[in-house]
Amino acid sequence: MAFIDDVKANAKSRMKTIVLPESEDRRTLVAVDQILKEGFAKVILLGNPEKVKADAKAWGAEITGAEIVDPASSDRLDSYVAELVELRKKKGMTEEEARKILTSSNTYFGVMMVKKGDADGLVSGACHSTADTLRPSLQILKTKPGTKLVSAFFIINVPNCEYGENGTFVFSDCGLNQNPTAEELAAIAESSAESFRFLVGKEPKVAMLSYSTKGSAKHDDVTKVQEATRIAQEANPELLLDGELQLDAALVASVAALKAPGSKVAGHANTLIFPNLDAGNIGYKLVQRLGKAEAYGPMTQGIAAPVNDLSRGCSAEDIVGVVAITAVQCQLYG
Repeated sequence: MAFIDDVKANAKSRMKTIVLPESEDRRTLVAVDQILKEGFAKVILLGNPEKVKADAKAWGAEITGAEIVDPASSDRLDSYVAELVELRKKKGMTEEEARKILTSSNTYFGVMMVKKGDADGLVSGACHSTADTLRPSLQILKTKPGTKLVSAFFIINVPNCEYGENGTFVFSDCGLNQNPTAEELAAIAESSAESFRFLVGKEPKVAMLSYSTKGSAKHDDVTKVQEATRIAQEANPELLLDGELQLDAALVASVAALKAPGSKVAGHANTLIFPNLDAGNIGYKLVQRLGKAEAYGPMTQGIAAPVNDLSRGCSAEDIVGVVAITAVQCQLYG
């Protein structure tokens, strides 16, 4: 069974409700059709019900069974306005401003649904930037208790691949932190290992990636990854984590034997921590486009409830997959 099929089966075991703010997007409505047919999540769409239904019909999407909520006329609006004013009062938020935000931004309204328990998680980003998705999440939901850093990862599933966990990997951070410090890289590694363990159900083997392996090159960028490795290992001595490793040393056993003999991670890594956002973003897109991999994300880790972003180049099938993963993440929150 493919990775995403396992995820959908897990999602079905404890059904969760996911809110999708981008009802104006064809891919979203086509995805909802498939989600409802497969029955692994309940769906709330935000928008004018008549327009959403008309668009769905025009695009051949059957969305009967999805709840459609118009933020401007919702009976929840007043309570959401009061909540937003309370949350942002130190920033000078007024009732008028809160009402304007919640009726003009479906994402803000959707995040408030998650905050108030009217939905379990949110998926957005098919036609909005990462900032548009994460800003309301951080303002309203805040960070998960004990979280050192909010970061973003992709679940990558490469067909017919002998590496990783039968071709399944976590790539991180590929969507949020531009140039993390050593301490931040260590926190990203810790969160990514937890995400791999929970979503894939296997033991994470974490590689701290660099263009150097075990001191083969000297540079401040290499030193940063070495320090991040030390911090992560000291904080998580039970975790299989090693670095700094070049990508081939992280994945290929024969290369690992030459470049990093004795490493328990080299040659077997399934959780790849990139040294900066440039490397992570380029890396996942190369594997997705040239390796024809399924790439689900960017998923967030560290927010107080599951809110996940989408690449604006995503397909309807990508949205289906991210909703399934989000639904399983929701199970971790209760």
